[in-house]
Amino acid sequence: MADQFSSSVEFGLNLSKRIYHGKGSAPAPVPAMSRSPEGHLPSAPMCYAVISEPETVDNPDIRSYQPYVLGRCEPPALIPLQLHGVAMEVECCLDTAFVTVTGRWRVHCVTASSACDCQLAIPMGEQGSLLGVEVDDSGRSYHTEFISLKDEKDKQKVAKAKDGYFLKSQIYTIKIPQFEGGSIFSVKIRWSQKILFHDGEFSLNIPFCFPSYTIPVGRKISKKEKIFLKVNSGAATEVLCKATSHPLKGLMRQAGKLSLSYEAEVQAWSSTDFSFSYTVSSSDLVGGVLLQSPFLRDFDEREIFCLYLYPGNSQDRKVFKKDVVFIVDMSASMKGSPLENTKNALLASLSHLNAQDKFNIIAFSGEVYLMSPAMEAATEEAISNAAKWVDTTFNANGGTNIMLPLTQAMTLLRKSSDSVPLIFLVTDGAVEDEREICNFVKSYVTNGQSVRTPRIFTFGIGLYCNHYFLQMLAQIGRGHYDAAHDLDSIDFRMQRLFSTASSIIVADITIESLEGFDSLELFPTHIPDLSFGSPFIISGRYNGIFPESVKVTGTLADMTNFVVDLKAKREKDMQLSNVLSKRHIDHVTAHAWLLESEELEEKVSKMSIQNKVPSEYTCMSMVLVQKDEGKKTPKPILLQKAYSKLTLQGLEHDSQKLFFGGLSLGFGDLKATAENIPPAIKEAKPFEGLLEKAASNCCGRLVDTCCGMCLLRTCSFVNDQCTIVCTQLCAALACFELIKCCVELCECDCL
Repeated sequence: MADQFSSSVEFGLNLSKRIYHGKGSAPAPVPAMSRSPEGHLPSAPMCYAVISEPETVDNPDIRSYQPYVLGRCEPPALIPLQLHGVAMEVECCLDTAFVTVTGRWRVHCVTASSACDCQLAIPMGEQGSLLGVEVDDSGRSYHTEFISLKDEKDKQKVAKAKDGYFLKSQIYTIKIPQFEGGSIFSVKIRWSQKILFHDGEFSLNIPFCFPSYTIPVGRKISKKEKIFLKVNSGAATEVLCKATSHPLKGLMRQAGKLSLSYEAEVQAWSSTDFSFSYTVSSSDLVGGVLLQSPFLRDFDEREIFCLYLYPGNSQDRKVFKKDVVFIVDMSASMKGSPLENTKNALLASLSHLNAQDKFNIIAFSGEVYLMSPAMEAATEEAISNAAKWVDTTFNANGGTNIMLPLTQAMTLLRKSSDSVPLIFLVTDGAVEDEREICNFVKSYVTNGQSVRTPRIFTFGIGLYCNHYFLQMLAQIGRGHYDAAHDLDSIDFRMQRLFSTASSIIVADITIESLEGFDSLELFPTHIPDLSFGSPFIISGRYNGIFPESVKVTGTLADMTNFVVDLKAKREKDMQLSNVLSKRHIDHVTAHAWLLESEELEEKVSKMSIQNKVPSEYTCMSMVLVQKDEGKKTPKPILLQKAYSKLTLQGLEHDSQKLFFGGLSLGFGDLKATAENIPPAIKEAKPFEGLLEKAASNCCGRLVDTCCGMCLLRTCSFVNDQCTIVCTQLCAALACFELIKCCVELCECDCL
């Protein structure tokens, strides 16, 4: 779908050459498209005019009288709209950034007497999660809201949603109907994304690179660009700016807080992504506990707390020795790019092991292949032999069996004493015994309190694996989870996760002083280790009186005790319920899946709707609000009667709602795994045409033609005269109760 989108943009740019901009005015030259099929994918929030009729392409202010164009664009061409102003607000809280981008766009490429749909494309940063969209046009506006998916009809409706989908991982797009030529409208987009952490430094990268063809043509058009950045680390130490892509000026600087801004009248829009890196000023560990009361309408009336530890950048702290077992899926579905990228990441991870570390590799499909019967010291010779074994053994074939290799890895790591035992699991599939696997690991961890149990790090590839199973397994194993939804990101993301796993500086962490509460809920329930590669964040809800300080204990790499007292303070500038909402929703969803609990599913739904964060049990929809109903164009009388009849029958189609599909991950696909289908990536598939779909459904089989409602939808693809005939025909059918028959028999999603 991404290459089709890119081709449509290239076609649209060529089509826009028809537009006459007036004497002495010309748009910026269009750069030559790269050989990559994704050469015109958006690198900043963008709006495109969806052009099906080439004859409508013209300057809405000055007609160019170009030669008449016959035919239609199928698929439609996408002409990038001109940007008339952009502002971005970024709020960094702990390890999460909230990004709000507002832009004013003009439909400069469609005649004033015509209208077109507009495609909104939203590229997001690391682990981006779309939170909301607002569109404001003259006479109407759209805003997003979350609805619960309680019954099967709602789920099916959302599953068939075609309004919004992912072009590819982290690029979401939605089509908004009917903007008049020459009109200017504003779009406000909000999403959250992860702030990366490495060697004591936080880094943020936001897509903010606008192509030259978004620059409006005309000398007197104001082009104002604004950026506002706010950092709240929660700590009492100074925040130090390390690097920035744009010339930001300081507005406010306090302990743990920083505000910067940039505003300018520009000749050209930002041509680079917005990047910013900073540190919390300390070479040693920094931590604290933040407390906050729930807001007035919070369905959970318990207090909120968040405990954090930043590892700092001290080079004096030693890292634990590691005994690591890599468990790699090499089922037939991993054939080609997935397995090759996994092999590259595995070999790169082996090269970063220290001489005192030990390792082993287990490859699995339907069977299990063990590199060595015992753990191997990470010498150059052993790593070289491992690379040869990987090249020989890693041949994609067979099914998926996770329990057996996981059990063998547990056995190999039983004798680990002064090192941290690690299991690094990589898979692209789902298996039937996932709950049994989680319960097995949970019992192993519970029964092994006297010894250090293996830390489990899980990595999912594509959408067919059950990501909530992998999250739950990593949570029970006191490890971390990550995933690659694009095949080309497997290598990088796997190495980054292993870097976190291999840089543990404090293990066996316990939190004291949390006893005596009337109610306490921890996220995550199993406390992970502290690593140089990630901040340590534990949060939750409680009823009772929180102590003034909390004692955190653990074990350092030299086997000495680690003890730190963290003071609790009330947080006023950071909305903890928003900052922690996605983290809490993911954890509760994983538990709801494991326990098959409808009560927890309902809780997730409430959390999602309240905090406006996507979940598995809710859907984001965009609702149309008419600002002046009096100016609404009346429908033909017969068509009004037809729709009135449908309304009385409870069958009216809610055409004023747009549904955002694909925002949830799902719980894996056992059928696709059993059939060894290659990993599905996070992008949409081309949709069937209306006529083809209608002809293949129940109604088509009965009468060998389209149903009335399908025919009504198809009218948008024919000329005006045919549209009038078809709509009047459907209205007449409604009078004879035939539309109701079509609705009851037809399986298509026209309603």
